[in-house]
Formats: sequence, C-alpha cells, structure tokens
Amino acid sequence: MPAKPRPTGDKMEMYRRRLRAQGLRPVQIWVPDIRAPGFRAAICHQIQKLDAEREAETLDFIAAAADPALR
Repeated sequence: MPAKPRPTGDKMEMYRRRLRAQGLRPVQIWVPDIRAPGFRAAICHQIQKLDAEREAETLDFIAAAADPALR
C-alpha cells in the first residue's frame, strides 16, 4: 500500500528546514507592481526629470545591459 501523501504545509516546512540547514534564510522582497494604474506615467515622469548629462554614464550602462544583442 503506497504511503499517504504529506500535506503541502508539511512538505514546505521540510523544504525550508533543508534550506536553513544549508545556511540559507528566507528574505521577502517587495518590488513595484508594474501592472498598477499610474505606474507607467510615474516612470515616464521620473525619466523626464533626469539630467541627461549627469546620468549619461548610467543611462549608457542601462542601454547596454538591456541590448538583447549583447546577451
């Protein structure tokens, strides 16, 4: 007779214990919700406020990192 499957919560707890035993810890990261109303407008506004001369090096880096040909 096959063993009874463990509840999902028990499996997750065992998984977390294994990760902690490997020296890892859980971290919660909050990021902007790009689907939120007004997100695109807020980003556009922030971009327009950038001083191109002061930000040139950073913007060049971002453009290079975003270029799919470089991947």
